[in-house]
Amino acid sequence: MACFTGSFRLNPFGKSLWVEEMSNRQRRDLYGLNSSATDFARAAGLADADWFRSDIPRKRMKELMKRADMPAIRDTILWIGLAIGFATAGVLLWGTWWAVPCFLAYGVLYGSAADSRWHETGHGTAFKTRWMNEAVYQLASFCMMRNPTPWRWQHTLHHTDTLIIGIDPEILAMRPARLARIIANLVGLLDVPWAIYQMLLHSTGRLTADEKTWVPAEERYKAYRTARIWLAIYATAVGAAVVTQSWLPVVLIGGPRMYGAFMHILYALTQHAGLGENVLDHRLNTRTVLMGRVNCFLYWNMNYHLEHHMFPMVPYHRLADLHEAINRDVPAPYPSMWAALKEIIPAVLHQLRDQTYFIKRELPPTAAPYHGPVDGLMPEAANPR
Repeated sequence: MACFTGSFRLNPFGKSLWVEEMSNRQRRDLYGLNSSATDFARAAGLADADWFRSDIPRKRMKELMKRADMPAIRDTILWIGLAIGFATAGVLLWGTWWAVPCFLAYGVLYGSAADSRWHETGHGTAFKTRWMNEAVYQLASFCMMRNPTPWRWQHTLHHTDTLIIGIDPEILAMRPARLARIIANLVGLLDVPWAIYQMLLHSTGRLTADEKTWVPAEERYKAYRTARIWLAIYATAVGAAVVTQSWLPVVLIGGPRMYGAFMHILYALTQHAGLGENVLDHRLNTRTVLMGRVNCFLYWNMNYHLEHHMFPMVPYHRLADLHEAINRDVPAPYPSMWAALKEIIPAVLHQLRDQTYFIKRELPPTAAPYHGPVDGLMPEAANPR
């Protein structure tokens, strides 16, 4: 994969111009949702823009978008059943080293696999039946400590403006990345305290400043109600731990969001890290990674992430078919998760010293060409002269 360096802005005539390198802190500040990059993205037509989509015959697209209950029912029963099974084994073996692998497996099912369940049911595509989507969405949101109301609206922004600087609120690996934050969140050291703070804030009938920009007023009561219920559950778990003088209640409830979160972060890194920003083509800012059955189950086929972003209404269990339908129009998928991480880790480290560095995905000769900015359009106001 070729890597290019360079950062551009638009002049009044629409041409791309080279911009001097800014400090790491200055560039990170651009990712704020009320930064100079936000205004620039809107002025440059990058916000709420028309994105490239591969051409698929309408009949085939309707087939791929058809929803069904049975695949998700099967996978959900297996997910919850495995979690209960490993948790039960861990409880029975508590106090011995044999409990460690049991709770590790339970933690990954709780603190990592719940992320993809939250994601897919949040889109409303996993099940055909609406209440089933909502039930699993609520459960997975609890596991991931994400208030279901603000996060549903936040994730909509991520899909509307994927990796558009100053607009997308879910960019994990900024350029340069907050590397210490990413490493700490392998065990939830920052995400969990922040989630608890938000829970406390929501329980008092308030939202964060960013949440106020995307959660409609008529929906906010749901966030407050959920936070109060969750706080009662966590308080009960902590109280039980104090009364029994055992960590077990917290290991079962809440704790897995920390000790089981590492796969969630690794999966998330494969999605967009190191790729182009401010490009209106998911082929250049999103990866598809081929994975084995275990990872596909844990990740609920979100390894077909390019396909999901291009056509988010296709259910997870049809993403492999969608991949086959558009494979002549998209970059070759990464053959494994390790292959993706071998590219991502050096790129992210390189960006710590060269913020203009990014990975440019190569389109196949059979693909429709990309027309637009190469990468990294920068607001002139952020240029430190």
